[in-house]
Amino acid sequence: MPPKKLSYHEELDVANTLKLREVLKTLPDFVRDYFRALETTTTTKTRISYVYDIRLFFKYLIDSNPLYKNYSTKDFPISVLDDITAVDLEEYMEYLKVYESNDGNYNKNDNRGIHRKMSALRSFYGYYYRKQFIKTNPTLLIDMPKLRKKEIVRLDYDEVAELLDMVEHGGDNLTGMKKVYYDKNKVRNLAIFTLLLGTGIRVSECVGLDIDDIDFKNDRIKIMRKGQKEDYVYFGEEVEKALSDYLDVRENITACEGHENAFFLSIQRKRISVQGIENLVNEYASKVTTFKHITPHKLRSTYGTNLYRETGDIYLVAEVLGHNDVNTTKKHYAAIDEDRKRMAASAVSLRK
Repeated sequence: MPPKKLSYHEELDVANTLKLREVLKTLPDFVRDYFRALETTTTTKTRISYVYDIRLFFKYLIDSNPLYKNYSTKDFPISVLDDITAVDLEEYMEYLKVYESNDGNYNKNDNRGIHRKMSALRSFYGYYYRKQFIKTNPTLLIDMPKLRKKEIVRLDYDEVAELLDMVEHGGDNLTGMKKVYYDKNKVRNLAIFTLLLGTGIRVSECVGLDIDDIDFKNDRIKIMRKGQKEDYVYFGEEVEKALSDYLDVRENITACEGHENAFFLSIQRKRISVQGIENLVNEYASKVTTFKHITPHKLRSTYGTNLYRETGDIYLVAEVLGHNDVNTTKKHYAAIDEDRKRMAASAVSLRK
């Protein structure tokens, strides 16, 4: 019996797990206990992010403290956590603003980036403190960076139409190889943009689509949400046509080995990557608006906002977007606030 074929998300989990194991080999042995405890409550993507943040902390100790100058990131005993003071952590936060990476380039973090890295460290300390491996937890004695409320960036109705027109007709006047490349990918690109704007799915959910996940009989797609939760998302006529047109093209492409089931393929005939879609969105959206920085997630926000405008049902929006907490969805109320601001512009007459 042939081995079961892994889905895109399962393959991603396997790759992240192997990557995590490799990074853990460069860290003290006691660190493994913390990451083993995280397995039941976090995704592999989250754990990868955390392990890099924890490794950076140990690298900082080596670079900043003469006592550790001959250490590697693997050499630290757990007792070092008790040696760190709140002032040391404040200095570490200052370091995180700008620091040199191993390749000689400089990394910069704003308050949001520093907050994320300190949250990882606070979780790390919290585990060993609760297990009574250490006696102090200085992460609780420092003030975390203040986070400003992020403005919800999304496309207006006319910008959505202009973006889709750009994808469908933006290469009509091209010549040479640019024209060849545009024509070869136009149907696929239009399907991707129409799907993202017409369903609000995440870019990772779009990338993970297999041919068998498209159900034209019931006008729905099967996707894998965060936490490996299977879900169905329904689509309308515009999405149905775009997907159907691309399927006609896709059926005539012989995918590379291991990518036979992938719905959206790259020019190399492999499953398109998250980065590939991000590059596509950036390329086309920058021609429509230079004022807004549009990413695949902003297309998702556009869909959520428009759905709320049309239905007024925040719980429906939460369900369709796959949010576990409706409070996450309430950010789409910003659309109403913006409409009110526009009304205010003409509410007061200066000369009557």
